[in-house]
Amino acid sequence: MFPIIPAASSADSGNQRGIFGYGYDGTQVSMTNLVSNAGVVSTDVTGVGTARGAVPGACEYGGDKGIFGFGHDGSSFVSLTNLVSNAGVVAADVTGVGTARGYMTACSYGGDNDKGIFGFGHTGSDVATTNLVTNAGVVGSDVSGIGTARYALASCEYGDDKAIFGYGYTGAGGTVRSYTNKVSNTGVVATDTTGVGTARQYLSACSYGEDKGIFAFGQTTPTKVSMSNLISNAGVVATDVTGVGTARSDMAATQYGQDKGIFGFGTTGSRTAVTNLVSNVGVVATDVTGVGTARDNLAACSFN
Repeated sequence: MFPIIPAASSADSGNQRGIFGYGYDGTQVSMTNLVSNAGVVSTDVTGVGTARGAVPGACEYGGDKGIFGFGHDGSSFVSLTNLVSNAGVVAADVTGVGTARGYMTACSYGGDNDKGIFGFGHTGSDVATTNLVTNAGVVGSDVSGIGTARYALASCEYGDDKAIFGYGYTGAGGTVRSYTNKVSNTGVVATDTTGVGTARQYLSACSYGEDKGIFAFGQTTPTKVSMSNLISNAGVVATDVTGVGTARSDMAATQYGQDKGIFGFGTTGSRTAVTNLVSNVGVVATDVTGVGTARDNLAACSFN
C-alpha cells in the first residue's frame, strides 16, 4: 500500500455549512462531521459509502450540494463518488468514471459555483488528469492533464467562478513544488505558473471572503508548517504569512458561513481533530479543540 498522505480539499463561496468526510484513523473510515454556519464542528456521523483515505477529493456542485470522490479503500485506489445533499446527507456509492486514484484534490468553478473539478493525484504514477463535475453531480471522463503531474496538492475557488490548484509533490522520493494552475470558468486548466511561497505538500485550501482563497499548513521536507498564502480575487498567490495554530499536515478545509473558512483534523506526527477558523479577511485563528475522531487523509466541502 502507498504511504498515507494528505487530503486537499476546497469549498466555494456562498454556502453556509460544511462537511468533513472519510479519512484514516489507523484504518480507513467513512464517518462525517458537519460544520455549522458558525463554524462549529459536530460529533461523528456514521458514514455512508466505502470507507477510504489516501486522500479523496471533495467539492461543491449545483450551487448548494457537494461530492466526495476517489481515494484508497485499503486495498486499491477507487473512483467511487458519493453525493452530498443540500442538507448534508451523504448518498451511497456511485460507480466512478475516470481513472481510479488518490492523493488528489477537488474544487468548484463556474457561474453560481455550480460545477466542480477533480484534479491531479497518484495511481502508482503521478498524473495531471482532471474530471469535470456537472451541475447535476455527474462526473465526466478523464481529461488529459495540463501542468506538472503531481499529488498531495490543494485547490480552491476564487473570483466567484474560477479555481486554482497549487503546490504538491512530484515523484517517489521526489520534490515539493509551489507551482499553481488556474482553472477557467469553463473548467479549462492552465499551464504551470511559477509558485509563490514555500514549496510544500500535504496542505489544504478553501475559499473565504466570497471571492478569495487561502492555502495553509502542510509539510516541506520534512518539517510540518502552519504558514498560509492568500489568493486574491484575480488568482494571485501572496507570499508566506506566519501561521497561527499547530503546524500539521494531511488535513482538510472548507468554506462555511458564506464568507469564512475552516481547516480541520490532520497530523502533527499524531492524528488530531483540531480546527482553525478563517475570518472573512483571511485571518487564521488559534486552535479550537477538536470534536470527532482524530484522523488524517480526509476531505471536506461546503453545502446548503
